[in-house]
Amino acid sequence: MQIGINSQKGEAEQMNPGYFSISLAVKDIQKSKEFYEGFGFKAVDGCGSVEEKWLMLENGDAKIGLFEGMFEQNLITFNPKNGRKFFRAAKEIGAQILYQSQDIEEEGNGACSFSMIDPDGNQILVDQF
Repeated sequence: MQIGINSQKGEAEQMNPGYFSISLAVKDIQKSKEFYEGFGFKAVDGCGSVEEKWLMLENGDAKIGLFEGMFEQNLITFNPKNGRKFFRAAKEIGAQILYQSQDIEEEGNGACSFSMIDPDGNQILVDQF
């Protein structure tokens, strides 16, 4: 998926969404972890734990985030190298922004995140770390 926005020079600026994953709002993270482990998914080192109530799992290129008590519904997640470009593009196209980190509008390369809703009500989290 490539998103193009107009730069000040009128040229299309291509953005890479980076890693893509589905983030699942789960009721019991331990049960969900065991379920997906049955399909060969393994916990990603350093990316959450059952005790923290969030956990990333992967199997090959497939990635699933399990989140207990953090989100009301499932959402898709992009981890781009430049989340600020995605934020500017989202604002330019009039996307409904649900959440934004305090530093998202500042220049820089540090961590930032925001969430938005697509035209069909699906939530999207853009998380640069």
